Amino acid sequence: MSKRPNFLVILADDLGFSDIGAFGGEIHTPNLDALATEGLRLTDFHTAPTCSPTRSMLLTGTDHHIAGLGTMAEALTPELIGKPGYEGHLNDRVVALPELLREAGYQTLMSGKWHLGLTRDLAPHARGFERSFALLPGAANHYGYEPPYDETTPGILKATPALYIEDDRFIEQLPEDFYSSDAFADKLLQYLKERDQSRPFFAYLPFSAPHWPLQAPAEVVENYRGRYDAGPEALRLERLARLKELGLAEAWVEAHPVVAINQEWEQLSEEQRRISARTMEVYAAMVERMDWNIGRVLDYLRLQGLLDNTFILFMSDNGAEGALLEAFPKFGPNLQSFLDQHYDNRLENIGRANSYVWYGPRWAQAATAPSRLHKAFTTQGGIRVPALIRYPEFQRQGQISHGFGTVMDVTPTVLDLAGVRHPGKRWRGREVAEVRGRSWLGYLSGETERVHGEQTVTGWELFGMRAIRQGDWKAVYIPAPVGPETWQLYDLASDPGEIHDLSEKRPEKLAELIEHWQQYVAETGVILSQSPFRA
Repeated sequence: MSKRPNFLVILADDLGFSDIGAFGGEIHTPNLDALATEGLRLTDFHTAPTCSPTRSMLLTGTDHHIAGLGTMAEALTPELIGKPGYEGHLNDRVVALPELLREAGYQTLMSGKWHLGLTRDLAPHARGFERSFALLPGAANHYGYEPPYDETTPGILKATPALYIEDDRFIEQLPEDFYSSDAFADKLLQYLKERDQSRPFFAYLPFSAPHWPLQAPAEVVENYRGRYDAGPEALRLERLARLKELGLAEAWVEAHPVVAINQEWEQLSEEQRRISARTMEVYAAMVERMDWNIGRVLDYLRLQGLLDNTFILFMSDNGAEGALLEAFPKFGPNLQSFLDQHYDNRLENIGRANSYVWYGPRWAQAATAPSRLHKAFTTQGGIRVPALIRYPEFQRQGQISHGFGTVMDVTPTVLDLAGVRHPGKRWRGREVAEVRGRSWLGYLSGETERVHGEQTVTGWELFGMRAIRQGDWKAVYIPAPVGPETWQLYDLASDPGEIHDLSEKRPEKLAELIEHWQQYVAETGVILSQSPFRA
């Protein structure tokens, strides 16, 4: 390569595996579809089960239990507070990717959701970003609308003292026309235009869409009017057929049955169906608007002659969000009454700034199929995400990769491409964790046939959900009431939907994987605890 590449890392928030067109979806995403078909689509790429743990892994190359997000800050329980790896923010046991790149001469830019610390000294500018505009917590109204709070407000819906920060200055007032996806693209474009053009850049664009509350411009929502009137099961079958047609899933693949406590489509009243379909229409509009904003950034890079020397990675931070917020103890008994008092969730107002809705497990599993379950679970539906890489210098472009990958691979891959060495165990006088991921450079350039060998072991844990994988063998432990609260064993090569438990047929393989699990716990400092989000 004649000169060091630029980097653009784009992260979607709670995007489902088959939401965008190039991954089987019906949503209008021409910009992402072009990147995907020109680049390399990854069908077996994995994250953590939820957002902040994934973000910590993305920016450090190591496990989230090491990086400070052993659990989400919102889920810290008394027995976890103060324990190493459970700080609830990106800790000092790791060095962040932008810190290393900035030290090596890169201009480091960020615009989007941070979710790795809420205070000024934990914000992006303190972890290597030269310019940054960030939403600090895990979620916020996409239009900046915040109702008055009182003692009945569910704690998780209360805004932190400062939602947004630019560099080291908290933002007191958002503009009247604020919409998150538009604002994040606007600010990144500003930083790109103002950058020092003598230096390469690392640009990080983590959207907060399509995370709840589901909100999108009315004119974009109109594009999907009536599109989802047949319900989530019809969409699920449609998406599955398209995945197989595109070669993203084998024709013989069996999908895991839907797991949900809310009513099936046929059991809903006509009004309930209209409301449910409208939430999906708004969700689709959020994805389309995100794609439109990605297109604005790509257009700028293209006009500046920078596009082909920019390594572009796009991915979701976890599987589709299937939570029924009303069923989560963390949201408290007053959630519905609070929403009734402060928001207008009538059919005609859903998607506006003063509405607050989510779409639930059935729509989510239309997007995660054929995988089992959705966000928050260590099953494939929670941790297998859409991902793509575009960089014309690579041999493997215009292809589909079915090889295993993990979000921990991003940091070593970017460092390799930038010609920067990870410091190993010490950096600036302090001990830091080494990367656990592997560089994709040899695979992407065609020198090797895979990134991870059959012996690679990868573990997951969050909220007491557990998984360990070696090659195509995967053991999963899902607590009750959703799972059997015992270890299950799956051969993902023949059963990607995690349907046929082989634990009784192959007890020796399960025992081998559980030994690997215990080693993973020892290496990463996992502390098993019950999820505070569940009853």
